[in-house]
Amino acid sequence: MYDKLRPLLFALEPETAHRLTLYGLGVAQRSRFAHWIARPPRDLPVRALGIDFPNPVGLAAGLDKNAEHLDALAALGFGFIEVGTVTPRPQAGNPKPRMFRLPAHEALINRMGFNNAGIDALVRNVEKSTYTGVLGINIGKNRDTPNEEAVNDYRLCMRRAWPLASYLTINISSPNTKGLRDLQQEDTLRRFIGQLREEQEALAGQHGARKPMLLKIAPDLEDAQMDAMAEVLAAAGVDGLICTNTTLDRSGVQGAPNAGQDGGLSGRPLRERATRVLKGMRARMGASIPIMGVGGIVDGADAAERMHAGADLVQLYTGLIYRGPHLLGECVEEIRRQTAETSA
Repeated sequence: MYDKLRPLLFALEPETAHRLTLYGLGVAQRSRFAHWIARPPRDLPVRALGIDFPNPVGLAAGLDKNAEHLDALAALGFGFIEVGTVTPRPQAGNPKPRMFRLPAHEALINRMGFNNAGIDALVRNVEKSTYTGVLGINIGKNRDTPNEEAVNDYRLCMRRAWPLASYLTINISSPNTKGLRDLQQEDTLRRFIGQLREEQEALAGQHGARKPMLLKIAPDLEDAQMDAMAEVLAAAGVDGLICTNTTLDRSGVQGAPNAGQDGGLSGRPLRERATRVLKGMRARMGASIPIMGVGGIVDGADAAERMHAGADLVQLYTGLIYRGPHLLGECVEEIRRQTAETSA
């Protein structure tokens, strides 16, 4: 069905198509016709982060920023769903247009700028949903919060999200909030992560339940930056990594319409960079720290490759826009197939 709908959706402005797609999923789910869109994959259980996942393929943050469509997305059969990025206060994000397709490259460029309704709205939406699966909540800072005070925004979001989240993702790698990636610098990161780890342990004691905290990192890191980051994260005891966010690099899309737009590039051209950072951080962090692989996964082979490169779990976003919901099942089945071959 999605193959028939995609030309109609691609005739629309990307954000409009995004809203209509999520609305349509909601209608299908409430009408109990979600199976017409995609059949949920068979379970392929994975345990990571102390959490049992029904399968290792999840939805990346960004598709459902405000957790308004949890029930509809859950009907597709994701092993887990990550919502956000959410900030303490609502913000409109960057001026429109701010999302651009590069169809020849199965890619997107976005400069959304953490547009969201705020942490209180997200919490209300999660509480209203019937979703009981694994839920990640991806948190960030408001654009007008200076970096020197950013940790307070993350702390506030952690406190509000804690009772509802299965895990929390700290997003300091979006290229669309000015100065955000500066928080990845070694000395700044050491202080920042140390303070958030203190908050994490305080919340665990307060609520009687510890929630894993993951850091989402950029694909544009050089080897020396990965060395420093691995040292800081190991010392701090961060629970896991998400490799990676979008890239500022345009080397794979030169000359394409919209390639010159400002923002982060996702989709197929991101695959090699995201995989390189995943492999690099796996080599530096060892086998014990869970890693989610995301970026440029547009078919089942990509998902299996990311698992082979060291990921424990993978996430989809841009690939869904080009391939539709059946990409989820394709990825689960290819991971199943390759895992069985390796075990044989």
